[in-house]
Amino acid sequence: MSTLLIEGGRRLSGAVDVEGNKNAALPLLAACLLTQDECVLRNVPRISDVEVMARLLMDLGANVEGIGTASLTIRCPDVVKDEPDGTLVGRLRGSVLLFGPLLARRGRARLAPPGGDFPARRTITTHIEALEAMGARVVDGPGYELEAPSGLKPTSMYLFEASVTGTETALLAAAAAPGTSEIRHAACEPHVVELCEFLRQMGAGVHGQGTATIRIEGGRRLHGAEHRLSGDYIEAGSWAVVAAITGGEIEVRGARREDIEVITAVLKRLGIQCSTSDDLFRIERSTPKGAGRITTGLWPGFPSDLVSLVTVLATQADGSTLVHDWMYELRLFALEQLSGMSADLFLCDPHRVIVTGPRRLRGRALDSRDLRSGMALIAAALAADGESRLSPLETVERGYAQLVGRLQGLGANVAKLV
Repeated sequence: MSTLLIEGGRRLSGAVDVEGNKNAALPLLAACLLTQDECVLRNVPRISDVEVMARLLMDLGANVEGIGTASLTIRCPDVVKDEPDGTLVGRLRGSVLLFGPLLARRGRARLAPPGGDFPARRTITTHIEALEAMGARVVDGPGYELEAPSGLKPTSMYLFEASVTGTETALLAAAAAPGTSEIRHAACEPHVVELCEFLRQMGAGVHGQGTATIRIEGGRRLHGAEHRLSGDYIEAGSWAVVAAITGGEIEVRGARREDIEVITAVLKRLGIQCSTSDDLFRIERSTPKGAGRITTGLWPGFPSDLVSLVTVLATQADGSTLVHDWMYELRLFALEQLSGMSADLFLCDPHRVIVTGPRRLRGRALDSRDLRSGMALIAAALAADGESRLSPLETVERGYAQLVGRLQGLGANVAKLV
């Protein structure tokens, strides 16, 4: 495991280009298993989560070229087994997206418990229920095992929660089920829309993407496709908030203006001067102010993936901010380390925290318990007095490519210790 050594007190400034959407790359890679033909994905984020998914595909029999680059070529004439490597599955929650393609091509899928952030507290019940609605049967045993020996069946289903990966799991399975399926209470996030577009390029009939009801005309022979991923708006928002926390200024390029809008609305409420034009997101040097209340929501609500960073920004704002993440309680618990940095936090309950600022933070040893709060703690350390050490750095590198070099390019005094 690596440690990031951080010397605080510098304003970050400069420009950064974001790569493709991490949350789109994983389901698109899974979709490549639905065809025997060649698929090409471009602008792929060069992060460890993508590498793990690519190696899972290889373990199942796919030929994947370009791992570690921004362009991947995938061919899978044969899926050679129905149980991907358990060690790799245990590193990636997105491995659950393999259920649909495996059921479609093998009639059976067996997965060890998926890993990722908070694996013991994030269930895959919505995913399993969607697959059961299409005729899959749960087999008792360790981990998760499903079988559909007679093939997947089209159906109309209602998702108990508008889960992003649950919706994607249903989409991947429905694309292989002969006939028309309907997913109601579907997630509407941009990366769900991107999967719909890719499935349509492969030959599936998909209608209603970006709404709560999606119809899929499945069962056609799916062919290869080439797709360029859209820029990662969560990564763009992360860099913008990191700069704002340090009192700096930054230009972030590569994310779509319509995806960034939900982030700029919250930043402006916190007193951050920002603007967008085409694929350019600009943060000016600002004096943050308390926002009153910030609440996460399903798209187009403020994304939970950024709530940890915004909580850190609120420590530098003049006044109080109630941060309410009703989706995941552990994102806020992971930020309890901010109190040890001299932040003024009052945890109301597992979903709500009141932050009062501005406070001068102090450097300290930090534990990156999950991807997003890990990035938030790096931002806190960059604004703090003195030295901090965050480990394991690999947790944050799962979602941010070339993290150390890009921080250094923006003027941060950081070093990776192995």
